[in-house]
Amino acid sequence: LIGGVPDLLVIYLLFFGGSMAAMAVARVFGYEEYIEIDAFAIGTIALGTISGAYATEVIRGAVLAVPKGQIEAAKACGMSRFLLFRRIMVPQVARFALPGLGNVWQLTLKDTSLISIVGLVEIMRQASVASGSTQKPFTFYLAAGVLYLVLTAFSNKGFGLAELWANRGVRRA
Repeated sequence: LIGGVPDLLVIYLLFFGGSMAAMAVARVFGYEEYIEIDAFAIGTIALGTISGAYATEVIRGAVLAVPKGQIEAAKACGMSRFLLFRRIMVPQVARFALPGLGNVWQLTLKDTSLISIVGLVEIMRQASVASGSTQKPFTFYLAAGVLYLVLTAFSNKGFGLAELWANRGVRRA
């Protein structure tokens, strides 16, 4: 459901509907005052919900990619469910899921720019404010672009190292 709607719509629904939902729940308990939810909390929940939906699909695909024969062999060897999970499932799911989770992380990192709509100051919002006050938009938007590139490059390097770790001992074709 979350993957099928635009990310901006999820942010709007949580920002505008979150306070209304909190007030509706509070009315049940007799509280009649206005409740405002912090923009940072809304941004965190919105981005977590969006990226969580995509990450869930990545992990689901990785779990389904583990060969059934290996699970059956582990059971035949007498492994407990916990041991099977720790020694068979986790290493292989990590190997299959890390590239997709890296993509989800890169998208989430870029989606943080959408949070400026709810008044939260982040990289793009700060660049917009700075360019408006100095009348030099190219400088500040270029700096924001470079900052995003640095963040994605470091993230990409980190996920690359994690993939190397997860693929250790796997034969290359």
